[in-house]
Amino acid sequence: MKKFSFALTISTLFVLVGCGGGRDYTPPADASGEKIFSSACTECHKPLSANVAMILSEKVANKEAITKKFQSGSMRMPAFKNIQGEAADRLADYVLANSQVK
Repeated sequence: MKKFSFALTISTLFVLVGCGGGRDYTPPADASGEKIFSSACTECHKPLSANVAMILSEKVANKEAITKKFQSGSMRMPAFKNIQGEAADRLADYVLANSQVK
């Protein structure tokens, strides 16, 4: 049982490290919101279906909150500080248009 607990702890740490910290991704100037999401977000956020990229809480179901979230990150989510300006707008618009609110 101790070996199982240790293995589970190590696996969890690898997952958190994989989706934590900062990211140096910089989208191409003409990248669509869908392309940015595909390149930067799908490592941790797998689309739920062809039309649903994510499920958002009501608290973050607005453009400003989404932009702040991906630029600042959070405990488990890395910050994508290089997604700025029009690229940030396109990504936030894509997430809003292609997500469900719970």
